[in-house]
Amino acid sequence: MTKVAVLGSGSWGTAFANVVADAGVAEVVLWGRRAEVVDAIGRRHENPDYFPDVGLNPALSATTDADKALDSAEFVVIAVPSQTLRANLEAWRAAVPRDAVIVSLMKGIELGTSRRMSEVIAEALELPAEQVAVVSGPNLAREIAERQPATAVVACAHEPTAVRLQHICKSAYFRPYTNTDVVGAELGGAVKNVIALAVGVAVGMGFGDNAKASLITRGLAETVRLAVSLGADEHTLAGLAGMGDLVATCSSPLSRNRTFGEKLGSGMTLEEVIAETRQTAEGVKSSESILALARANGVDMPITEAVVAMMHHDLPPAQALLAFMSRSAKPERYGM
Repeated sequence: MTKVAVLGSGSWGTAFANVVADAGVAEVVLWGRRAEVVDAIGRRHENPDYFPDVGLNPALSATTDADKALDSAEFVVIAVPSQTLRANLEAWRAAVPRDAVIVSLMKGIELGTSRRMSEVIAEALELPAEQVAVVSGPNLAREIAERQPATAVVACAHEPTAVRLQHICKSAYFRPYTNTDVVGAELGGAVKNVIALAVGVAVGMGFGDNAKASLITRGLAETVRLAVSLGADEHTLAGLAGMGDLVATCSSPLSRNRTFGEKLGSGMTLEEVIAETRQTAEGVKSSESILALARANGVDMPITEAVVAMMHHDLPPAQALLAFMSRSAKPERYGM
């Protein structure tokens, strides 16, 4: 039986590991740092930190020993905060099987390099494109852990690899679609976090559905501009990894990024929101690297600029949104 190692016992890592266990075609081992969480997953079949009332598949095992999890794994699925990925890969490198497919669940862009997560993986582990894949789409972890119907995109430049990954994570409630556009899938997943922060700020300030719809639509436009400039297929951004993920993240109270922005828009300081938030809101840090990537490629991303100004340059939310709305008028064109 195929062995799958999932590295990261947070909400999305746990939910995806459970999906693979429910698919029933692979042995799944989940790695986590905290012994008490790992023990609860193994003994009580629950993750007390994130899903204390959700029963996990009893076949899902867990360990704090990364080498044990990685031993003989054919797929290595990584679900850690994006800004810690490179350091984690250095720690795991010797134990990662050389022929394993490495799968990124992360939706961020590395600070300092503006690398996508698949690029960091390929670079740090010296792997060819056919051994690196990503999972993206409207993937709110809580709903998936509860086994509510969900879809996703599994993307790899090598289509047979994407098909193999699709096979191990297709269950009665989780339907994955394959794609070879890794650039589009990753940028859709990363930029939507930034747009969700802006939507959350608008909600926190008391704005209504018109404002939300405007930010979502124009957010998609700037995502398409960036992705296409880097070689993505614009149609990817009209699908699950683009519009689907964007709508879910900007609309749901389960979204970490939208919730973070909502608290900021309601009057809390950035430091207060960070102190109160347990889970990583990837858009906070990735907004800077996304903006750097956009500027390096001559791409205009006004919503991302506004979010960076709020998160990293102390611009009050009201002024940031006013700056976006006060931009010069121009014709609307798709992707413009």
